[in-house]
Amino acid sequence: MNGKHQLTAEGLESYKQELERLQTVERARVVEALKEARAQGDLSENAEYDAARDEQARLESRIKELENIIKNAVVIESDKKTNNMGKKLKIKFDDGFVETYTLLGSLEADPLNGIISNESPIGRAIINCKKGDRVLVKAETGDEFYVEVLEIEQ
Repeated sequence: MNGKHQLTAEGLESYKQELERLQTVERARVVEALKEARAQGDLSENAEYDAARDEQARLESRIKELENIIKNAVVIESDKKTNNMGKKLKIKFDDGFVETYTLLGSLEADPLNGIISNESPIGRAIINCKKGDRVLVKAETGDEFYVEVLEIEQ
């Protein structure tokens, strides 16, 4: 998706808060751990120093990742009428099974809790549907099946 990350306003705020915590609290904690490990002497065989350096690398990597996400975030407008991003859709599968999904961007997807990505097979199929539409879903496995959109909620 052209380098942009579709997020809800809440999701974007959550990433901003995580970034703030990592930059202020966690960086200071890791720097202190490095100081303590350095004070133990020989760095060539200092496991605590190596562990602190590894943790610092992971921390800085996550900070860069969050900065990129925030910089390239596009906030999903829940009242947007052009597609179903940010909306709850009740869909019925061919076998009669009915499920409700919230359609969000891939960074906020949580399929086990009914939040699917607009990039998932079902998400791609229902993103521009209206109530009553029956659409073909093409899974990555090559399987195909139809779903019917029963309801759409803001």
